[in-house]
Amino acid sequence: MSNQDAAERGARTYELDRAHVFHSWSAQDLITPMVVDSAQGSYVTDAAGKRYLDFSSQLVNTNIGHQHPKVVAAIQAQAAKLCTIAPQHANDQRSEAARLITERAPDTLNKVFFTNGGTEAVEHAVRMARLHTGRPKVLSAYRSYHGATATSINLTGDHRRWANDTATAGVVHFFGPFLYRTAFHSSSEEEETTRALEHLRDLISFEGPSTIAAIILETVPGTAGIMPPPPGYLAGLRSLCDEFGILYIADEVMCGFGRTGSWFAFDHYDVVPDLVTFAKGVNSGYVPLGGVLISDAIAATFATRVYPGGLTYSGHPLACAAAVATISAMEEEGIVQNAAMIGRDHLGPKLRALAERHPLIGEVRGLGVFFALDLVRDQATKEPLAPYGGTSPEMTALVASAKAKGLLLFANYNRIHCVPPCTVSPAEIEEGLKILDDAFTEVSSSLGR
Repeated sequence: MSNQDAAERGARTYELDRAHVFHSWSAQDLITPMVVDSAQGSYVTDAAGKRYLDFSSQLVNTNIGHQHPKVVAAIQAQAAKLCTIAPQHANDQRSEAARLITERAPDTLNKVFFTNGGTEAVEHAVRMARLHTGRPKVLSAYRSYHGATATSINLTGDHRRWANDTATAGVVHFFGPFLYRTAFHSSSEEEETTRALEHLRDLISFEGPSTIAAIILETVPGTAGIMPPPPGYLAGLRSLCDEFGILYIADEVMCGFGRTGSWFAFDHYDVVPDLVTFAKGVNSGYVPLGGVLISDAIAATFATRVYPGGLTYSGHPLACAAAVATISAMEEEGIVQNAAMIGRDHLGPKLRALAERHPLIGEVRGLGVFFALDLVRDQATKEPLAPYGGTSPEMTALVASAKAKGLLLFANYNRIHCVPPCTVSPAEIEEGLKILDDAFTEVSSSLGR
């Protein structure tokens, strides 16, 4: 295809998008979506033929990169054999995907309920918890994102909940640990863990333990800022749940399947949840898929009792074939180990070095290929570079500068999230951080710094 043909196709795509597509989380007349023509590995290419290094993994889901040949081939082979089948029937790809997922989970989690994505996984995990315990309430953190359907948006802690909050969803929010912007006036990780757990215990006591079905927590909160929990916090949360008969739901939708350098992020913290929600990285988003890992005790509740929930596309053959190929490729190619190595030896150290050169960076935090830069106007006061729930000219300029130089970033409020694919190479990290360094220099110069 000639450059002129490609340009004409891109223009037509953009025209039809603006005429007919309704975008999520957007004021429709204020956006100018980039037309993506193709992608490969860590890169995407727009309709004009410009290539961008993808440090966003789109929505932090292309864990094995774009167009992995083994996964593309598996989808093609499955499409030739069986595109779809109703979920009441067994199909080989769903069975194999469930086996591969449970084999990488703790040995008390042996059942999988498949969904179309993460938000539905959260909906069903909460439903299971309420039915299993007979209790109505669920606790979730303020700094969290759990999805956009009725229950999951009410569980979500950030400002996107506000317009959808009915105050009738049986949700109570709490402050999780976050030392850099502590709600507990802590001066160390040990204090933050102790005080955050005391706060959670008090909340449980005042809400009434016998009314609480579950606590849901992103193991490493993603959209809210990539805040790995301090030592001892998740173990303390698990202990509180056991003490009061509350279920622990680990939301691993964003942080699972290699993103933090382990199969599940909770592997880093030596805890075992009762329910685990997953999506995104399980098949890198090549075909929509999510699910709930279910403990044996909860699964037993529905051994002879009907579970009142289901989905037409639960365990869709194409999606599950993509999951089987993804997990197999991750195992065969050492992709989880690569994510751990990249975070430890390249991304983490180089981001910290970047912070030493640029006063706009207040804190670097993360693990694996899951890092955030907390940007500030003043390192002493920690005043954010953009307000909660909004943006700023400086943030807009930073993202635009990086994009103009060929780097796609994930930005949220006053943060830049550096979340490349788990397959990213050291050379690609070097390339991306050079662009980011230049973008920070450009924006800092405009501010007279």
